[in-house]
Amino acid sequence: MVDVAGSQTTALYYGQTGARAAVVLAHGAGAPQTHPWMVRMAGALASRGLDVFTFNFLYAEARRRLPDKNPLLEATWRSAAMAVRLRSEAARRKLFIGGKSMGGRIATHVAAAPHPIADLAGLVLLGYPLHPPGRPDKLRAAHLASVQAPMLFVQGSRDAFGAPSELEPFVAPLASRGTRIFAIEGGDHSLAVPRSRGLDLEKVLALVADEIAAFTSSR
Repeated sequence: MVDVAGSQTTALYYGQTGARAAVVLAHGAGAPQTHPWMVRMAGALASRGLDVFTFNFLYAEARRRLPDKNPLLEATWRSAAMAVRLRSEAARRKLFIGGKSMGGRIATHVAAAPHPIADLAGLVLLGYPLHPPGRPDKLRAAHLASVQAPMLFVQGSRDAFGAPSELEPFVAPLASRGTRIFAIEGGDHSLAVPRSRGLDLEKVLALVADEIAAFTSSR
């Protein structure tokens, strides 16, 4: 259990003895940590020698549909990261944070804060929600320049929340920090690609897990 502002939420652990680093992943706005997508992604990363933790935001833990306000989402992130650092030797050596869509976006806000989580090795952002679908004028990117840790954006080329080409202007200035984009050609917001490409979601997530494993090894 993770204590957050007088409440509690659950965290799940996927890992192996002797992991070289830890990755904490938060779920997206519409589904909890037990969604099959999150479970598959966490399992794929754990099989590549990483300690992997997921957690529920408080609204998801309470089975509410409407996400918490940003300050509470961010407080939950900080509490989850602190709990993982206390319990995982790998996290004390090398800690990465991130997640799916909203979960990853909130991780970037936490990393961009005046007092971010200390000694972050990097961020892993799976389908970053750069803007609402059909609203490219409502960008969620101004804070990214304040994130000092390297970021890996895994983005589908058909993502209605922002294609890799839309992210590039915000990522390019941060390349010297190790920030980059891993584009999934044909991928949507959940990184799924059309069947005509011959890749099911399991294979796509395996490719993504390989890329994340390489990213965590290079930090």
